[in-house]
Amino acid sequence: MRHLKSGRKFNRNNSHRKSMLRNLAASILHHKQVKTTIAKAKDVRKIVERIITWGKKDTVHHRRLIFNILRDRSLVKNIHDDINDRCAGRNGGYLQIIKLGFRKGDNAKMVVVKLINK
Repeated sequence: MRHLKSGRKFNRNNSHRKSMLRNLAASILHHKQVKTTIAKAKDVRKIVERIITWGKKDTVHHRRLIFNILRDRSLVKNIHDDINDRCAGRNGGYLQIIKLGFRKGDNAKMVVVKLINK
């Protein structure tokens, strides 16, 4: 039974799944929007929203938590400078998921994941 087990496996092993979601989170924070499947978007939303919430508190501890996930110093600095200003008045819901339709090859549901503007 899989009671209280959250997240999807995406037919990947643990390290591959973890790196895939970290890379997708970094791409969203860097480019402000990414086109992906709906399942990946829903899983990466948890990671990105946690990172932005940590970014609101400008402490060494929170910078290290963010760096642990993203592994990019310039992106950590960008979160504290730019993205923190964007989301200062919000208590969550920093991402917007917009449905696009179906992918041509395998008919997967595609979405655009965007960081919201003030």
